[in-house]
Amino acid sequence: MATPPLNFMRNYKYFEIILALFVAVLLISNIASTKVVDFWKFSFDAGTLLFPLVYIFGDVLTEIYGYRQARKAIWVGFFSLFLLSAILYIVVLLPPAADWPYQDDFKNIFSLTPRIFLASLLAFLLGSVNNAWLMARIKKMTAGKFLWLRTIGSTIAGEAIDTAIFTLGAFLFIMPAGLLLTVMISNYIFKTGVEIVFTPITYKVIGFLRKKEIE
Repeated sequence: MATPPLNFMRNYKYFEIILALFVAVLLISNIASTKVVDFWKFSFDAGTLLFPLVYIFGDVLTEIYGYRQARKAIWVGFFSLFLLSAILYIVVLLPPAADWPYQDDFKNIFSLTPRIFLASLLAFLLGSVNNAWLMARIKKMTAGKFLWLRTIGSTIAGEAIDTAIFTLGAFLFIMPAGLLLTVMISNYIFKTGVEIVFTPITYKVIGFLRKKEIE
């Protein structure tokens, strides 16, 4: 019988923690996306405040545990997001208790949920898979050098796909065209900006995990 690959046999200490945080940030940011906010000169869905961390965790997963494990994490996030969408949709449809006065408020907030989450599912899947694949590809091309190049470069591409699919899928024909374009551009600038600003922290996290999980 062939010996399993070393990565298959390795008992990672922090993979489950990072995976849990990855999924938690994904779900929270998508719930927050039901509200559009103004921040300085930007207008964007509130989930944008937290969503860039999804890509940072994705970079960490790809860099430390490899593209295969990152892809598994993406699928776990995908099905978790699908489950959340389905449950909230069912809850909106269920008749409220006779003495519960908030059904209209609840429905107004989460009636967009199916559309937002369907857009989120496709955007997250395509954007995250592209981000992980490109990061792994750049790592191979640069022989493991220039971490900043692969974290930022993969995010620029992944976030472009994610932002375009999500914004159009969630808000097309709901928002005025001008606001839709503003939200799309603001989301993209904010998300990629956060990735760049957080690059030193990403370096430290990856350095810590490399010592604990690989060396």
